[in-house]
Amino acid sequence: MKKKIALLMSCCMAAASLAGCGGSPATATTAATQAPATTQAATAAPSKEASGGSGDVKLTMSWWGNQVRNERTQAALDLYSEKNKGVTIEGQFSEWSDYWNKLATSAAGQSLPDLVQMDYMYIDQYVKNNLLVDLKPYIEKGALDVSNISENTMASGTVDGGVYAICAGINSPAMMYNKTLLDQNGITVKDYMTIDDFEAVCRQVYEKTGYKTSIVYGTAQTYLDYFMRAYDVVLFGDKKMGGKAEDYIPFFQMYETGLKEGWLIDPGVFAEISIGSVEQDPLVYGSSPETMSWCAFANSNQLTAVQNAAPEGVTIGMTTWPSPDPKKSGYLKSSQFFSIGAHTKNPDEAVKVLDYLINSSDANNILLGERGVPASSKIADELSPKMDAINQEIIRYINEVVTPNSSPINPPQPDGASEVFNLLNQTQEQLCYGTYDSKTAAEEFFNSANKIMSQK
Repeated sequence: MKKKIALLMSCCMAAASLAGCGGSPATATTAATQAPATTQAATAAPSKEASGGSGDVKLTMSWWGNQVRNERTQAALDLYSEKNKGVTIEGQFSEWSDYWNKLATSAAGQSLPDLVQMDYMYIDQYVKNNLLVDLKPYIEKGALDVSNISENTMASGTVDGGVYAICAGINSPAMMYNKTLLDQNGITVKDYMTIDDFEAVCRQVYEKTGYKTSIVYGTAQTYLDYFMRAYDVVLFGDKKMGGKAEDYIPFFQMYETGLKEGWLIDPGVFAEISIGSVEQDPLVYGSSPETMSWCAFANSNQLTAVQNAAPEGVTIGMTTWPSPDPKKSGYLKSSQFFSIGAHTKNPDEAVKVLDYLINSSDANNILLGERGVPASSKIADELSPKMDAINQEIIRYINEVVTPNSSPINPPQPDGASEVFNLLNQTQEQLCYGTYDSKTAAEEFFNSANKIMSQK
């Protein structure tokens, strides 16, 4: 078991390193102190001892995110404590670049938080290491209400028949862009841009404004997965990479073209910022057009945070990620999940908090869909008329732009994926600094990634 957790920790640390140089310190770093886990903790039936009614209960909840998410989540948790006397919930939040390192460290120390924000990329690993509680007994008992969540959405948090994660919001890949800048210069962005369309806009923006383009530097794995769907290539096969080495050349060619033509942002910019931080993304942060980007590859639920971080007077627009075939690439996904850590002393109370976050109108009137369109159709319907213009735009984007032109998301990444993603970002770095051309980058990445996967 210790060997497995050590491996998980090393994989998570490698994946977190994808965020590039200089991950920022977490906003709050207090660690939870829990009792040692047993191997049965992840699949135990609900405790017979009620948690909320006898004595004080202290829970911890961890999540990654931006300042908007931090404030709203803590406010919702504080309201729960007000309504449930004797229950206190300590929020532990981090930037993406720090989050997985901290969670892996907690897992190794058998002190996972009671409630954990989980990502689709890591569910399988955490379940196989007995680090998440199976929520199915609580659903069957009626303690956790999922009656208003679709079967497809529930399936994304299900592993080997157990339910280990509940969708915290539905979203989709979305490219944010400086609409004010483009409008002022007569440049139009359309949905479903091909790579040729995208590169044409990049040239226009650079020629007219001097602003450069950022194409997912240091966290390229999700965009590569999206990009390859256009060629009907699923990134991972059975102990091997999908497709052939030459299939990956067009992905790296975008970066090579941008470097040659001058519109790709210099990779040195990312050494000075916290990659993954909305507030420090080159779209909204920088001292001059040379260090700033007109666009950012993000997710639809991040529009509020990006707009809040934008300079005064700048309106942020949203469209689909560019792809060789954007309608084949598109998908809907769970933006993230809520899970319960296997080391919790109070599983019953943790489930009550989880049910509150998913189903309570009071909680969701505070959260306001920041993690994505709520998984509960009842809550989504309640919130829609209360949403501000930005959130109405997110709902429109999901329902009218992505949903009609999307296909099922690829399966969760297998063992070895974190190492492959680390390799991808190292390869990307070599290309951006001029060591590789696109053909060499594709061959080096594909061959080395196949070697990694063949050993798993």
